Parts: sequence; structure tokens; C-alpha cells
Amino acid sequence: QVQLVESGGGLVQAGGSLRLSCAASQRTFSRNIMGWFRQAPGKEREFVAATRWSDSSTRYADSVKGRFTISRDNAKNTVTLQMNSLKPEDTAVYYCAADPSWVIHVTPAPYDYWGQGTQVTVSS
Repeated sequence: QVQLVESGGGLVQAGGSLRLSCAASQRTFSRNIMGWFRQAPGKEREFVAATRWSDSSTRYADSVKGRFTISRDNAKNTVTLQMNSLKPEDTAVYYCAADPSWVIHVTPAPYDYWGQGTQVTVSS
């Protein structure tokens, strides 16, 4: 059974930190790209960050660069998103996703497995 399960969301004040985790089944974790997207009410789903298993390279959206860090633990089949210096505009449902491609895509379409999402709310 292919499965991605996110955890770690919650409510935090602006300037605070949260750590999101995505637990993946072995079959999903074999995907070369693991990424995070987010979707705020009334907005399209947008790319946040992704990492490539083959060379551990990463890519970030400009809006989170320098504040968020994505990491991958192959032994535990988890992908983590450390979010620091959070802003109210970071409020959204955050989704973990997996992509079999070799290129880190910043659009949702190439990602073929998705988690159910976890809510992140940043108060001002």
C-alpha cells in the first residue's frame, strides 16, 4: 500500500518555528523526488521545497528560501521540513508528495503520490 502521512502542523506565532514530517511507505520512498507543497484557502497549490534522493540536492521556493530546510532520512523513510521565522503568509495546508522524475519539478502535476495534508497556522 502506497502511503504518505504528514504530521507536525499546528498553530504558532509569527517568528516561531514548526517541524513537519512525512512518513513514507518503502514503495513511495523509492521515488527519486520528495517534496512539500502548500495550499492556502482560495489559492492554488504551490511548491515549497523538494529534495532528490540520487544526489541529495534541494530546491526551494523563493518565498521560503533561507527560512525552511528540507531533509530526508532514508533509514527512517521520512522527509522533514524545518520551518523557521514563520510568517502569517505561510499559513496553509502543507502536503508531502513523491515524484518518480529525475528533475525537481515545482508544479504539482508530475508528483504522483500525495499525503492528506497537515494544517499550519501562523498568527500575527
